[in-house]
Amino acid sequence: MATAVYRTGFAALRCIPRTPFRRKFPTPPPTLPSFRTLITPDIATKPDPPVFPDNLDPDDRIYYDSLSREEKLEFQQKAKAVDEHFSSAEVQMRLSAAVSEAAQETDSKLPVVDESRPKIKVGLMAMGEEDEQGAGEDEEFQGDDISSLAHGELEQHREMREYARIAAWEMPLLSKLAKPFTPPSLDRPLRFRYTTYMGETHPAAKKIVLEFCTRDLPSLTEAQRIKLIKLVGPRYNPQTDIVKMSSEMFETQAQNKRYLGDLVDTLMEEARNGEDMFEDVPVDFRHFKEKKTVEFPDEWKMTEARRRQLEVDREGRARGEKEREERGEVADGLGLIGNWVRSLSTRSEPVLAQVKAGTGKKGKGKVNAKARVRR
Repeated sequence: MATAVYRTGFAALRCIPRTPFRRKFPTPPPTLPSFRTLITPDIATKPDPPVFPDNLDPDDRIYYDSLSREEKLEFQQKAKAVDEHFSSAEVQMRLSAAVSEAAQETDSKLPVVDESRPKIKVGLMAMGEEDEQGAGEDEEFQGDDISSLAHGELEQHREMREYARIAAWEMPLLSKLAKPFTPPSLDRPLRFRYTTYMGETHPAAKKIVLEFCTRDLPSLTEAQRIKLIKLVGPRYNPQTDIVKMSSEMFETQAQNKRYLGDLVDTLMEEARNGEDMFEDVPVDFRHFKEKKTVEFPDEWKMTEARRRQLEVDREGRARGEKEREERGEVADGLGLIGNWVRSLSTRSEPVLAQVKAGTGKKGKGKVNAKARVRR
């Protein structure tokens, strides 16, 4: 009953009858005998608002209908008391004064626009400013500034210098916070992989990848492990015995990580459930395609004996080349080129000679031609 009365009190405050619009006076009138004096003639001629409980909100009406008869009477009494309070002359006087004061304060805060002042054409650089008229037109470019493209390059240069200062002065301080790496223990079989783009916004930054080995999960029998493999389906890799899952349905990495953790808990709980172990469902690995790995032949691998053999072979080939040079069986390329250049200086330049062909019948004889001959 106390809860109903408590709710009834607040509901009564919300279910004040909808009164017509009130005229806002610039200053509160000296006397306000009744609220009807504030209603304009056109509004006063309108029909009266619906009576209680038809004037309640839908939610309040549902709550009112759910009350007992005694609670409804108490609800009506409180609503009537609230209505009488707000309809009293004193309250109406204070409301009108507050409305007038708020209207005057709003008028005082509005900027005063001088209509007699001629409007100035707004320039491109002044568009969107608070005082567009005060900025005036754009100044004529005097050639004393760089272009917008150059300003962009300069801003990029400033940004690079800022990151360079961070790398030189602030990043070395992070070494004080470095901790030695400790591999995860056996009681932490889950491995989460994050993706970051160094502060840039990217749709793939929220993705979280989870990997775990089924044999590392605690307190799972072999039958329960086989059931877990059947539950995860194509996410299981039979070659490495690793289950891989990912999530990017939420907006943050923490939410996706929490979702994957809860999913693993649900899978383990279902795997431990002995009501149905899926014994009639065969294990299906058709999704897995084994990758062929090319192994390096053992006879190609470098060993100490193979290295010594190669060194002996190289020494033998170098010794044979040296003996051939001593016997003159190896051609000297530089010497051959030098002999050919010297032979060019002893040769004579070819000259052009006029050769006359024999004459014969008209149209059948050979024409004169120039031939290159050597003298």
